[in-house]
Amino acid sequence: MALEDKVNEILGIDTPGKKEEKEFKPPVARVEEKAKDDVDNDHKNSREYYYNLIDQGQEAIAGILEVAKEGQHPRAYEVALAGIKNVADTVDKLQDLNKKLKDLKELPKTADTKIQNALFVGSTAELQKMLKKDEDTKSKVINTKHRDISDK
Repeated sequence: MALEDKVNEILGIDTPGKKEEKEFKPPVARVEEKAKDDVDNDHKNSREYYYNLIDQGQEAIAGILEVAKEGQHPRAYEVALAGIKNVADTVDKLQDLNKKLKDLKELPKTADTKIQNALFVGSTAELQKMLKKDEDTKSKVINTKHRDISDK
């Protein structure tokens, strides 16, 4: 084994048993804070998942690039570029998430509280009574005008 280790060292090849193991990161645990509302909890969890996806994507890209450099095959580089694009898209989604939360929180502050075009506020029964009164008054006005014209 010592000879094999020396040959591997000269050639720059990792020894099969001596690979460094990376620290295992568990998936992001979902934590809900009862004091915050659902929007804030969802935003926090979504951010954590996006960050986790970005980290995993960067690790995958690093591994793919190693394979591409060793093999010098165009398909390996194509796969690496696709991975880079996917990570970039995830970063864009993270930015969109933050923008949407900002817009959502600003909406109540910028909403107009005045209602200018309210024609009627009430029940349908009240609306029918009001319309009936309008019809009665209009018919009286028409009848009085008709009498005035016929009397002259």
